[in-house]
Amino acid sequence: MRPLLISDVVKDYDAVMSSLDRLQGIFGPRSAWPSKDLTFEQDLIDLGWHHKEFQKRASFAYTVFNLSGDKCLGCAYLYPSQKTRYDGEAYCWVRSDSADLDAPLYESFRDFLSSWPLKNIAFPGRDPEWAQWKSFPYA
Repeated sequence: MRPLLISDVVKDYDAVMSSLDRLQGIFGPRSAWPSKDLTFEQDLIDLGWHHKEFQKRASFAYTVFNLSGDKCLGCAYLYPSQKTRYDGEAYCWVRSDSADLDAPLYESFRDFLSSWPLKNIAFPGRDPEWAQWKSFPYA
């Protein structure tokens, strides 16, 4: 796992587009990301935004590659929380052909974030589940 860069766009786009069904709902039941009409250029813009946010230390997006570095396996993100009871919101996903790595990535990312100064990080959709997450007030 390392910071997501705009130079990762080719491999990131492949990971996203090959896993559309699996990724629907990663950011919430009503999330439209990723859509089947996501273009390469739109993905490049998204990665540029993530890259700049990381530089500004406003949010953090990481990419996960296989050991040889030739295939993007997924991504992990940390954002400021929109909910009053949490300091941060974390999300992670793996591509469809690497679904067996979902639980290990989730656990690794949780462990990684435990050393951060944020005290209470939510993994919406996982911990807490979406129904409970939706019931918490916004900040």
